[in-house]
Amino acid sequence: MSASGSFTPYLMRIERVTDETPDVKTLRLVFQDDAQGREFTFRTGQFGEYSVFGEGECTFCIASPPTRQGYIECTFRKAGRVTTALAGLEVGETIGFRGPYGNVFPIDQWQGKNLLFIAGGIALPPMRSVIWNVLDLRDRYEEITIVYGARTVADLVYKRELEEWAGRPDVRLVTTVDPGGETPDWKGEIGFVPAVLGKLAPAVASRDAVAVVCGPPVMIKFTFPVLSRLGFPPEAVFTTLENRMKCGMGKCGRCNVGKHFVCKDGPVFTFAQLQEMPQEY
Repeated sequence: MSASGSFTPYLMRIERVTDETPDVKTLRLVFQDDAQGREFTFRTGQFGEYSVFGEGECTFCIASPPTRQGYIECTFRKAGRVTTALAGLEVGETIGFRGPYGNVFPIDQWQGKNLLFIAGGIALPPMRSVIWNVLDLRDRYEEITIVYGARTVADLVYKRELEEWAGRPDVRLVTTVDPGGETPDWKGEIGFVPAVLGKLAPAVASRDAVAVVCGPPVMIKFTFPVLSRLGFPPEAVFTTLENRMKCGMGKCGRCNVGKHFVCKDGPVFTFAQLQEMPQEY
């Protein structure tokens, strides 16, 4: 049985395949062994290793929330050999899953606070789990704001869920695309995420607010100063570095940043923690 200390994967059956963009898919996975499925637990922010037998394995977050049991989901972009093989699988086929690994977003400590989620492109999947987790426990949190951007309208993932969030009276959703990425019927913002965030100046920055940032390194680099200007202290800003990981168990060394192994000490870090790490993340 797979566990945090085991290399043996669970056997998972693909129950649903969703095309998010031309090169991004979401897989819904169920346990072939019902008993394992009933026993399996995880917390938002954790990740797993997804394997295509004969091709290898790749590391993704668990994109579904722990509040929704009976399945897990992963979202990935077709980029290399393993993700290309994964993208070619169909409903009913079997893959392997190892996990859960890593630390978590401390959502219990966020109760009673305003929450600001900021994501760019394919980096919305690591945030999707925590967004749905807090929305499924909506009465525990105050204002929830989501700022999400992509290069073009076609590159926005979870389009149906974006519509659902936009329609909720208890969520403020702001979507944006890079200049030139809009379509004639686009009604969202046009601009890079940090600039749009600065223009919006959401009135949530205080000791009772938390920000979660996930995106390409350049987006994160320019978003942190904006959050600082808005009044977010470094210890109230969270991100995930899961894109650095490979084996998930601290054995391969690929995720080493200074004295830290992202897969064991993370992938969730505060900006305060990142400021103490070598700037190679």
